[in-house]
Amino acid sequence: MFFLRSVVWSVLAGAAAAYPPLLESRQNVGPGPVNGDTFWHDPTVIKKPDGTYLAAFTADNVGLKTSTDRTNWRDAGAAFPNGAPWTTPYTKGDRNLWAPDLSFHNNQYYMYYSASSFGTTKSAIFLATSPTGASGSWTDRGVVVESNANSDFNAIDPNLLVDAQGRWWLSFGSFWSGIKMIAIDPATGKKAGGNNPLLALAARPQNGGAVEAPFIFRHDNFYYLWVSFDKCCQGAKSTYRIMVGRSTSPTGPFVDKAGVNMMQGGGTQMMSSHGSIHGPGHNAVFTDNDADVLAYHYYNNAGTAQIGLNLIRYDNGWPVIY
Repeated sequence: MFFLRSVVWSVLAGAAAAYPPLLESRQNVGPGPVNGDTFWHDPTVIKKPDGTYLAAFTADNVGLKTSTDRTNWRDAGAAFPNGAPWTTPYTKGDRNLWAPDLSFHNNQYYMYYSASSFGTTKSAIFLATSPTGASGSWTDRGVVVESNANSDFNAIDPNLLVDAQGRWWLSFGSFWSGIKMIAIDPATGKKAGGNNPLLALAARPQNGGAVEAPFIFRHDNFYYLWVSFDKCCQGAKSTYRIMVGRSTSPTGPFVDKAGVNMMQGGGTQMMSSHGSIHGPGHNAVFTDNDADVLAYHYYNNAGTAQIGLNLIRYDNGWPVIY
């Protein structure tokens, strides 16, 4: 069956020709085939106006990759090859910058990214912009939102949503009191002024707060809040799993298939560890010619983070990974 899926993926990735989606609804399908430089962690992927693909991921000074066909990936250097010293007050001097989020608006590339260290809420989300998305072309635009040691939330794992009315929102968060959202000024990409409350989208009050990495994606009449439950960053012992809820509003409330509010720990499981796929999580979603595409990382048996890509279809308004 995996061979059949690989063939289907290859056909879809190579052309935009119509192909009937697989009809079964199942969790834990194998990732589509990729090759080349296949390491990534906390990925974000966009399809550029020229039809090629740009990915960013957690790495020293933010790592970049490119692909011409969504299957063959190559390293494209660091977003900030000369370093990002403005982030070190939040990273204890470490160059590793976390969980970037890419998008393209106003004829330029936007990248939100996190500066923090493990186990602390002294964190900040920064914005950078670029005319091309290439290594060395990014200009930092400063802090968008930050948290401190007294905060009950963590300002990491950003994701920008532009809703159906053209409003900009930034969701973010990791553990503590859960997933948050603020309004963003489209003119600056920074936090909007005026009354801009910190909104709450998802939490796990009964499970140690283990929810993070929000990604909100609009399809038809719904906004889908994708998150990761449990623990990342432990190699093949990671317990990360991909969950989703939906809402007709970009600010929620988000509920799962059973109707449980994600503020009360709700979430429909979409993928978890299976076979040699360990701890899949921190996903992004982007639209391609053939389907919406799920991008995520997982760990192989050796504990190395790898590219995971699958297609998404929708069954009665709920995503199905294939």
